[in-house]
Amino acid sequence: MKPDRAAVTANFQRRLDAHRTVFQRIEALIEPTVMLAEAAISVLHAGGKLLLCGNGGSAADAQHIATEFTVRFETTRPGLSAIALTTDTSAITAASNDLGYDHVFARQVDALGQNGDMLIGFTTSGTSASVLEALVAARQAGLSTACLTGRDGGAVAARGLADHCLIVPSETTAHIQEAHIFLGHLLCAAADDAFTPER
Repeated sequence: MKPDRAAVTANFQRRLDAHRTVFQRIEALIEPTVMLAEAAISVLHAGGKLLLCGNGGSAADAQHIATEFTVRFETTRPGLSAIALTTDTSAITAASNDLGYDHVFARQVDALGQNGDMLIGFTTSGTSASVLEALVAARQAGLSTACLTGRDGGAVAARGLADHCLIVPSETTAHIQEAHIFLGHLLCAAADDAFTPER
């Protein structure tokens, strides 16, 4: 059975229009994004590392951005220390089984995070308990904290858990995630600028 061409076309246009609206709104995030980029680059310059986490699509975003720090984004530069806490299935399943899923990232922050590192969480709702617990653990361990979220920022914003909080003003998860990748790529571009030789 073939898709309805008219329906696909209408859905394409509707989603594109919504995407454009969200991206017009996130122009308000320019200054907070610059501040987060400066903070992340400062961590890396000082020999610290970035820890990234999220659930579901946000886990994929955390892995995507971490990889572009460690391998490359758009330039040839030294690899930068970034770890997605979403990739070690043994750690994830052990923490989930033994401590409860809410602590799946916090436990890894306890084990891997050091004073001077930065935790970057991704949660479209701002209410993901595992990300909230990781942010709390990071603060307790002396890490700086950042979160990319959406809607009204949820508990992350209400509780002030992130030193840098980029809130995408949308109620639609897909559009929030599209903006999160854009904002993550801006952080990677800042790293390219800061660490590419002779640039």
